[in-house]
Amino acid sequence: MAPPMWREIWLVCRKDMVIEWRARVTLVQIVPTVLLVLVVFAFALDANPSLLGAGAGGLFWVAVLFGAVLGAKRSFDIEAEGGNLDALRLGGLVPAAILWGKAAALALQLVVVGVFTAAGLLVLYSVTVHDWLLMVVAGLCGMAAFAICGTLYGAMTVGLRSADTLLPLLLIPVAAPVLLAGTRAFDVALGTSADQGWSWTALLAVVLVTYIAVGWAAAGPLLEDA
Repeated sequence: MAPPMWREIWLVCRKDMVIEWRARVTLVQIVPTVLLVLVVFAFALDANPSLLGAGAGGLFWVAVLFGAVLGAKRSFDIEAEGGNLDALRLGGLVPAAILWGKAAALALQLVVVGVFTAAGLLVLYSVTVHDWLLMVVAGLCGMAAFAICGTLYGAMTVGLRSADTLLPLLLIPVAAPVLLAGTRAFDVALGTSADQGWSWTALLAVVLVTYIAVGWAAAGPLLEDA
């Protein structure tokens, strides 16, 4: 009897997290790179406190998207080496379970990136969080959406010679709604805007559900052709 799909998802997710735990690429490479992005923007804005505070929400999402591109690329580079992706499929795993397992692992890694990025904003940009609940909910929805998009396009570009440049070219336009809604929600959470933060967070949730539906429909064809 085949195991439930959630168990297959957990197996793939655990495999990726064990690899990450041993390599520590997120902590050693991706997080420092993302923090350097914040430092570069701070210099570009001439360390102006008003400008840094006003742009903090948007810079958070730009930095996390950059981390998502790096994480998604590495996630499928691991599977491309030695035919690991074929081994997963030949092992009887449902294609959708492979995709959702990798998306879950990428989402967990992005949460780590997001925590360090938020801490960097608080330290480097001297911003104050006025609504922690809004910030956490919007952050989780946005990072989950990034993880799903990154996994979908990572599966689409795996094995291609131009994957390094093609992945961000495909991912960034699709992630634009998350960047927009996430920035507006964070502006409210950081007290730099009087907009309706929860309305933007609801839009983030709608975008996330849309990405989930697209991913569910596309998982089989994507991984069968990869």
